[in-house]
Amino acid sequence: MSLGNNLFNARKKSGLSQEDVAGKLGVSRQTISKWELDETLPDIRQSKKLSNLYGLSLDELIEFDIDIKEIQEVIDKTSDQVTEKVDWTKAWSKKYPILVTYQKEVDTQIYAAELNRLLEDLEKEYGYSELDTFLVLKDILATVWNERKNRK
Repeated sequence: MSLGNNLFNARKKSGLSQEDVAGKLGVSRQTISKWELDETLPDIRQSKKLSNLYGLSLDELIEFDIDIKEIQEVIDKTSDQVTEKVDWTKAWSKKYPILVTYQKEVDTQIYAAELNRLLEDLEKEYGYSELDTFLVLKDILATVWNERKNRK
């Protein structure tokens, strides 16, 4: 995505018009339009003002992804009590049907025993809490997944 698209999406997410942003930065509305259309670029001082106005770091503004930002906001606002009520298998199985069907095909006890051993090893070795141990193992699995994807 281009910087102009990032500026446009960040402005829209903030609920501001081009006129609003122009007024706050002391530039014309046309200048904001040119930035958002990638016709020109804001200088570093203007970029910093934009990031402050939109509540983002410069890095976040440069790499702004509206979908990821919205997902992060939902995660941040979701309490542990709500999270515990969600049937995550059911929720994700709409996108990944294997989450419902594998349970009829795979002897999960074999894998569960091995995973329990790995979890216990992490707890003993590093003194992590049960939740932290699960999160570490999840992250290790994600790393392996990404490495396998990148090999293809």
